[in-house]
Amino acid sequence: MHVAIAIVGYRNFGDISRCLTALAASCHSDFRVVICENGGLEALQRLVDRLPVRLPGGQTITIVGAHGNVGYAAGVNLAIAQAPDADAWWVLNPDTQPEPGALAACVDRLEKGDCDAVGAAIHLPNKTVQSYGGRWQVLLARAVSLGHGVSALSAVNATHVERHQNFISGACMLVTRRFVQITGPMSEDYFLYCEEVEWFLRSRALGMRLGFAPEARVLHQVGTTTGSGESFNRMPKTPVYLNERNRILLTRDLFPALLPAVAAGALCVIAMRFARRGAWVQLGFALQGWIAGLRNQRGAPTWISDAPIKAL
Repeated sequence: MHVAIAIVGYRNFGDISRCLTALAASCHSDFRVVICENGGLEALQRLVDRLPVRLPGGQTITIVGAHGNVGYAAGVNLAIAQAPDADAWWVLNPDTQPEPGALAACVDRLEKGDCDAVGAAIHLPNKTVQSYGGRWQVLLARAVSLGHGVSALSAVNATHVERHQNFISGACMLVTRRFVQITGPMSEDYFLYCEEVEWFLRSRALGMRLGFAPEARVLHQVGTTTGSGESFNRMPKTPVYLNERNRILLTRDLFPALLPAVAAGALCVIAMRFARRGAWVQLGFALQGWIAGLRNQRGAPTWISDAPIKAL
């Protein structure tokens, strides 16, 4: 199976370089890499100047630049479009480092023929699990990461994960050609956050099936680009605002009849998450995002789209 690995970067050369080093050790060798740089011409040129055109195993590396910061989903769509001959696309966050057998395990699970997309066992640097798969709780507009917090060395029940997940983490997702043809591209107007949840919920409504490969182990550094890995009192505006806005947008898009109830519940959750921790600045960011979702505001926030693009 020929796999195109899609990586969307934003001025994070170090993350991308480490990810490529990990991919060079992959047991599954039939792949190519496509990198979409969202961070402007200088960041793009840095990648072109400093990255090889091939990995040591001969796999090609294609680097393309988006027209500005178009967001994660648009970057994924652009990267996928660069490899139309692929049998499957493995979308990886740039701050991930797959273990050598990760891609092979995902491909093996996919080739059993009873699923159209496969997730992996994503773990954190502290050797705990970030996610085996995701469960979107519709009434709460809340994503739950299956396995979160358990030891990365613990045994996992793959059947349980596949029974309960309804989306795969956007940090690492292998999707087939059939999946993309039937589901369509990722929704670009979310810009960042929840776009993979919407993609997989939409795909399941169209009959797509989700698998899980427990042997596919992937290290995720979390939030090195957006700052989402910070504590509640230090989280920057972008991840807080977009997470709250896009929870409402997803409900509006897929479960419109539930929007009034979900919006009221989301407001309570915002208060519990930020106010009780004294994260008053972040509470303001969250309320702004919640209001933007109710107003059906989409795409890049003005403070991102209006900002000049320059390399770090």
